[in-house]
Amino acid sequence: MKDNRETPIIIVKKKVHGHGHHGGAWKVAFADFMTALMAVFLVLWIIGQSQEVREAIAGHFSDPLGYAAQGGNSMIAGVGIQLRTIPTAADERLLSMRRERLQRLGYQIQREISSSLSLDELSQYTEIQMVEEGLRIELLENSDGVFFGLGSTDPSLVGENLLELLGRELSAVPNMVVVEGHTDARQYGGARGYTNWELSADRANAARRTLLAGGLRSEQILQVRGHADRDLRDFDDPYSPSNRRVTITVLTDYNLAAPEREPIPANEGGTR
Repeated sequence: MKDNRETPIIIVKKKVHGHGHHGGAWKVAFADFMTALMAVFLVLWIIGQSQEVREAIAGHFSDPLGYAAQGGNSMIAGVGIQLRTIPTAADERLLSMRRERLQRLGYQIQREISSSLSLDELSQYTEIQMVEEGLRIELLENSDGVFFGLGSTDPSLVGENLLELLGRELSAVPNMVVVEGHTDARQYGGARGYTNWELSADRANAARRTLLAGGLRSEQILQVRGHADRDLRDFDDPYSPSNRRVTITVLTDYNLAAPEREPIPANEGGTR
């Protein structure tokens, strides 16, 4: 007996891929080529950097997590690549060398003052020592005023001579300099509205101008500050003359070094 049921028709659709002989392999090869090319450029860039930068990059890649946890951001060679930096052995050696150079500079300045007939009397009012930030030179006052007269913002003659000597000596190093003015706790009794804040800042700026007249380069000046009586040297006696002082700090940090240049002649460094 004939089976009248219809046989189902099965349609098979085949997907045809155009250009199957290419595929996506060329994209992978091209990506590998670009990656290798970028690596070459990166290596060439690193080779052209300073020893400090190369060591910072090496430290970052050898221990990224530990390196990032211990350091602070720094810009490398003026481009927008930030690395976490911690002092390396080379950094420590460089820092030690710079501190030793500043210490020798301090001894040299002391000898210059002691050997000068016009400045020898200032030795007892000039304190030079190494501190954490660098070489600190403090010009201390007595009751009559040694470097600045009472309430005055103009350096005395011996004060000018000493500041010009300092400007000449400090111009021989690339380090940045911070100049600070301080007063004692007596309130300024001069012009209305003029306080110890203005007095301390004006004395610091007067010292800055005289340092420049001696040869210090303007790009070496990092900051000029006036502290009034908020940073006393003698806390037990807020009215002590030693609280009236000008402090000049030559910074050790090699990341804050001014460009090396020929010292500017005294007549081009400023006027006083």
